[in-house]
Amino acid sequence: MIALLHLPFIQNALAAGMLAAIACGIIGSLVVVNRSVFMAGGIAHAAYGGVGIAFFFALPALPCIVAFSLFMAVVMAALTARRQGRMDTIIGVLWAVGMALGIILVDLAPGYNVDLMSFLFGSILAVPRSDVHLMTVLVVVIVGVVTCFYKQLLAMSYDREFSQVRGVKVVPLHFMVLCLVALAVVMTIRVVGLILIMALFTIAPYLVERYVGSLARMMLFSSLLNMCFIVAGLWLSWKFNLASGATIILVAALFFILVESTAALLSKFRN
Repeated sequence: MIALLHLPFIQNALAAGMLAAIACGIIGSLVVVNRSVFMAGGIAHAAYGGVGIAFFFALPALPCIVAFSLFMAVVMAALTARRQGRMDTIIGVLWAVGMALGIILVDLAPGYNVDLMSFLFGSILAVPRSDVHLMTVLVVVIVGVVTCFYKQLLAMSYDREFSQVRGVKVVPLHFMVLCLVALAVVMTIRVVGLILIMALFTIAPYLVERYVGSLARMMLFSSLLNMCFIVAGLWLSWKFNLASGATIILVAALFFILVESTAALLSKFRN
């Protein structure tokens, strides 16, 4: 494995994995504490419409997915900002519309591109250097925005109504968070794919949440834990010739089961 680090595609894969881990750790923490996992999942799956647009019009894939994901995030935010009770229905409809649009456009696109599967199930070993550069820019944007609005995001995450009474502009923050989710989704597509993306968003923040006392620490340790999942998953996929995206998620899932089982046993013995 050490010798493989000299190969450019391995270097790109590790760089993409670390960048995706940071994005998922930060945005996943916001998603978990705001209990908006289903909403993040809706954006993730609706992003497939951007894949269809890219294939149909023969355009660069990642910029198209960025643009379409942001568009769907804005639409979802506009429809759910003041209608919290009907979010699940709205998200489900947008989820289906995005996926259906992508499927139809891919079906109408001339020829067949084998790269299509990488968007559904991930292909971290095929990430080009240009995608790593774009992912770097997106991580800088995500970190910068969260840092600038950290106090407002913290207030909204723990008490939305009280924050609004205190003068925090909750609706613009709602739009901003969903746009950040869209950017994080785009970054993770190449790593684990649209189908498995939510596991990388939620497992690490969920596990870390009970052991930390602040949102900032939750973001930090979630990012580090995601990095461990990605490195371990990459090594196992290389060692046993497995699909890298699925292996990364299985590593995360097994760690989740181990931690939860251990916590349950300790709680049982204490009682």
